[in-house]
Amino acid sequence: MKSIYVLGHRHPDTDSICSAIGYAAFLNRDGADTYIAARCGDLNAESKYALAKFDVEGPALVLSVEPSVADIPFTHPESANAETPTIDVIELMDKNDLRNLPITDPNGNLIGLVSEHGLARAYVSNTKMETLAVSPVSVDTLARILHGTVRVKNHTVLEGAVYISIDALHVILSRITKKDIAIVGDDEPTQLALTSAGIAALIIADSAPVGERLLASAAEKGVTVISTEVDAFGVAKMIHLTLPAESIMTKDVPTVRIADTMEYVKQIVSNSKYRTACVVDENGKLLGTISRNSLMEDVAKSVILVDHNEYSQAVEGIETADIIEIIDHHRLGAMATLRPIRFDMEPVGSTSTIVTRRFMEAGIKPKKEVAGILLSGILSDTLGLKMSTTTRQDEDAVKFLSEIAGVDPIAYANELIAEGMSLSGVSQDELLERDTKEYNLSGKRVIISQVLVPSYVYAKTNEEAIFAALEAKLRQPHAPDIYLALYTSVSEMGSDMFAAADDATMLAMHWERKPMHLPGVVSRKKDFVPHIGRRLDTIF
Repeated sequence: MKSIYVLGHRHPDTDSICSAIGYAAFLNRDGADTYIAARCGDLNAESKYALAKFDVEGPALVLSVEPSVADIPFTHPESANAETPTIDVIELMDKNDLRNLPITDPNGNLIGLVSEHGLARAYVSNTKMETLAVSPVSVDTLARILHGTVRVKNHTVLEGAVYISIDALHVILSRITKKDIAIVGDDEPTQLALTSAGIAALIIADSAPVGERLLASAAEKGVTVISTEVDAFGVAKMIHLTLPAESIMTKDVPTVRIADTMEYVKQIVSNSKYRTACVVDENGKLLGTISRNSLMEDVAKSVILVDHNEYSQAVEGIETADIIEIIDHHRLGAMATLRPIRFDMEPVGSTSTIVTRRFMEAGIKPKKEVAGILLSGILSDTLGLKMSTTTRQDEDAVKFLSEIAGVDPIAYANELIAEGMSLSGVSQDELLERDTKEYNLSGKRVIISQVLVPSYVYAKTNEEAIFAALEAKLRQPHAPDIYLALYTSVSEMGSDMFAAADDATMLAMHWERKPMHLPGVVSRKKDFVPHIGRRLDTIF
């Protein structure tokens, strides 16, 4: 079964990270490891702290779920090495119904491709060849190609020119050398004369008899003898099939990598004269071959989304993915699927609470480290159960998890939140990226960042730097229509809102270049987004 990614949103907060880890652990409880906890953004300081405290590996980084080579259900694994005789290459292609066969070096690295087109061209050109010859070929391979029998074996490998005994004997003897091969028929005097000359090998064609005198002479002179039922000119034709794959391959082979997208691969294969691409790793090692047939099936990565249900917040390529489940505690977004899926959206303080309930309802205790991670997600998103979004279900989940994890939830919440509010040496641009979500409100692309601060003093002190960072973001490519930032004081249970937009929007919304104080606004999803959404609706 192929892997299924459990993914949180872009710019993941601690709940997004922890719910992905926790739900993957729940689904893998039978030991299958089919589900992979993943993230599509950087870990924030708070998430890193939680992972380190409970000694849990962070989710895999998945920047896109657009289908790639890795998702193709089948690639052709067949290949041949550079020394493979052409006849074996042809047989391998015929056996597996292949029009192309990759050629590799001894280390498995791709060095070329033998194609039907290349074979035809190689053998058409060989009709004009000057001298018939064999490249280094083993005696046993040559005998196999000729359907022959080795009668005397004085060589392991043969390499040299090949002569057919059709000229006068003295002409052949004047040309042939000790490393060459001669093809003769039923002509014992010529056989003996060639053997006496000490050539490398003698091929007796057309089922001609092989006498004892010849065998004795060959043994004495160090001549290898092969007999075959193929006639002399058939032997000459089949000699061509001893050529190594390296000598007939082409090197202009289109290659792709495992991570390359299907759209890119389709272009490569379609534009290739071979209608094929070879899959290689970063070192050039051959992994398989993709043909047009490999691309006929629709492929998609399977994903489970946690802590979000809007395209604008999801990983790149989500439109091409097979979404099989969504677990969330935010507002209902505009995400659509092609088939019915399980959609668990509850008005609780965190997605980690919903995941914890899965364990509780199944009567399963998560492992200590998983309990600690889920606990971190709940405490982070509810600010230690103090947020207005906190429910009885969050409280029950915290009690259940803290007992398993062996931590005091109040003390740990203070540790965790303090880590999330670590602001020393961090630029406003970085702070704005820590916890960011994008919404479509009244036809406007709206990004809302939330930064936790120790007190209102922080926002007042850094007012100019915050506005400068927001306005810089609006000047970037693909900027939203509106960029809002909430600097939330946990201790004082309120926020200061900073806004950046075009002049018309700023005027219509009565926003100025100074922060708007919002007492009691702590939760982005419950206290702020519904309010700002209604305001935008009345104007746009």
